[in-house]
Amino acid sequence: MSTSSRRHKKMVFKISIYCGKCKTAILKAIAKLEGIDEIKLDVEKGTVTVVGEVDPVCVAHQLRKVRRPALIDSVESHKKEESKPKPEDLEPCCERCRGDALIFMEYAPGCTIV
Repeated sequence: MSTSSRRHKKMVFKISIYCGKCKTAILKAIAKLEGIDEIKLDVEKGTVTVVGEVDPVCVAHQLRKVRRPALIDSVESHKKEESKPKPEDLEPCCERCRGDALIFMEYAPGCTIV
C-alpha cells in the first residue's frame, strides 16, 4: 500500500483479555506493525484501540498469529490534534497587547512573546 493511500485511523477491536500474559502478547503483536501511533487496552470492556496508518485487517491478522483472535468493532478517520493554545485563550499582559496575538514591544516592559 502506498503512503499516499494510507489514512490515519482509530480502530477498536473486541478481544478477550484474561491475564497479564494476554496483555503482553497483544501489545507485542500490534507493536510489530509499522504505522502504529497509539495502542490502548481496556480490560473491562475487552477492547483494544489502535491509532495509526495501518490496515485494520493487518492488525486482526497479527493478533490471530499470537492466538488472540479479535473482531473489528469500529474504524473511523482520526486526525492528529496539536495542542496549540488559541489566541482567545491567552490572557494579554496589558492593554497594548490585546488582539489576535501577543507581541514583544520594547516600550511596554511587561509584554512578552508567547
